[in-house]
Amino acid sequence: MAHQEALLRTPLFEAACSAGGRMVPFAGWEMAVQFAGLLEEHRAVRERCGLFDISHMGVLRLNGPGAKDALQGLVPTDLFRIGPGEACYTVLLNEQGGIRDDLIVYDRGWDAAAQAHELLLVINAACAAADTAWIRSHLEPAGIQVSDHKRDGVLVALQGPEAAAHLQAISGTNLEGLPRFGHRQLDLPGIGAAFVARTGYTGEDGFELLLEQSAGQRFWETCLQRGVAPCGLGARDTLRLEAGMLLYGNDMDETTTPLEAGLGWLVHLEMPKDFVGRRALEEQCEHGASTSLVGIRLESKAIPRSGYKVFELVDENEREPIGVVTSGGWSATLQAGIGFARVPSRSRKLGTPLLCEIRGKRYQAIVANKKFIGSEDSRSTVNGQST
Repeated sequence: MAHQEALLRTPLFEAACSAGGRMVPFAGWEMAVQFAGLLEEHRAVRERCGLFDISHMGVLRLNGPGAKDALQGLVPTDLFRIGPGEACYTVLLNEQGGIRDDLIVYDRGWDAAAQAHELLLVINAACAAADTAWIRSHLEPAGIQVSDHKRDGVLVALQGPEAAAHLQAISGTNLEGLPRFGHRQLDLPGIGAAFVARTGYTGEDGFELLLEQSAGQRFWETCLQRGVAPCGLGARDTLRLEAGMLLYGNDMDETTTPLEAGLGWLVHLEMPKDFVGRRALEEQCEHGASTSLVGIRLESKAIPRSGYKVFELVDENEREPIGVVTSGGWSATLQAGIGFARVPSRSRKLGTPLLCEIRGKRYQAIVANKKFIGSEDSRSTVNGQST
């Protein structure tokens, strides 16, 4: 019998169990999939506020006089469009233009005493070891120090329309001046120091906080005492799906380019800097991507799931699928089955009718805005501006 490595646990594992968390394996970690229930947690974040333990994710610190320029050689997004206190979403690429991982880059600015620039990178748990090795192999020869900035600390996400009010009450700090993707260091009275970023993976206003272990545990308990709902991976997935946010390993991977994943807005070929995968993306821009990632909304109560086949609505007896669902689920907000599907680019136009095969039966679907909520009229119609 093959030996299985023990699952890792975050510093909030015991607290999550005490709060009623149902634990499951995820990316090598034992994490809560839900607490009170997926739909209840989903609605809590959309209507009030929810708290997620995301301590399984990796946080790297890059430090050196040319840290930003060095990292620029690994990503297609112009990092010099952001300055200290700002952040951006981007991807790591391989030479073929495929996506190794998606990540957020936080610019911490220039440290005059150390004569170095500091960046923080938040990376996916499943890719953390590979990302770290890849980045070190490219940046350390250039004199950039790459280190684990999270160590045994706590990373949490406070998300929802009431998130700012809760964090302001806890910190005693007015956060109105902190924009989306802005970040700062805060001292939370009675809790401790925290790196706070106005980022998240739910489509709602909210914050992600990195704290030392004991401070993170105190922050978790403080939030729960204030009535914030603890939320698990299940609600995190349905929330991000509604908001049009991609999941690495499902909606994109090393065989998928940003152009094929609908992330062409991350590719800034106008900048002179060379980066890994640039030539492959230039060629694809010239000739066009053959496949596209689209949003789909089913017209019945059926629910699309990852791996389900997608057909053109021309002949219900057609045997060969044109595409596949990469992510799918039930939208509690829209009361409909929604998902993402990879299809030929000819079928990417909004409103294009499709068929989704579920347990041998085909259900009508329509190509929809990938950002199912948050765009104009998205809560009542599938049409809107393509994302």
